[in-house]
Amino acid sequence: MSLPPFQTVVDVHGATVLRVCRALLGPVDAQDAWSETFLSALTAYPALPADANVQAWLVTIAHRKAVDALRARSRAPVPLAHLPDRPPPPVPTPDDDLWAAVAALPDRQRQAVAYHHVLGLPFREVAELTGGTVAAARRASADGIAALRRSRIRSSSTLQETP
Repeated sequence: MSLPPFQTVVDVHGATVLRVCRALLGPVDAQDAWSETFLSALTAYPALPADANVQAWLVTIAHRKAVDALRARSRAPVPLAHLPDRPPPPVPTPDDDLWAAVAALPDRQRQAVAYHHVLGLPFREVAELTGGTVAAARRASADGIAALRRSRIRSSSTLQETP
């Protein structure tokens, strides 16, 4: 059994990997992490066993690229208060509040929610990716979803109170 062409892998799993990157990093850094994920995957793809779970393999690479991006972000220089030229503000989308709530979750909860609820991985694979136990992955996911529900309830009640 041989591997399908790499373009097929990108076509089948590209959107899923982008959702994971966006959930872990936010919309700004997600595109870069997605590109780096598939560049790394392209290099290693010929050595991938034919019976490998390609989606789990890509998510593992995306997870590592997200960790690299988060580390780089934490080491980035502090921006100045007054920049000479600023780009125009991003156009808000209907999902911005939800993505902001996901981004505000602690790392473990955000990863568990992204891997289990966005990607659909079982908790056993979430635990392998995040380096914890299955019970801890399940707890982090439940806590993350509960926090997102509280956030959505607060935001909808705020909208109803606004005249």
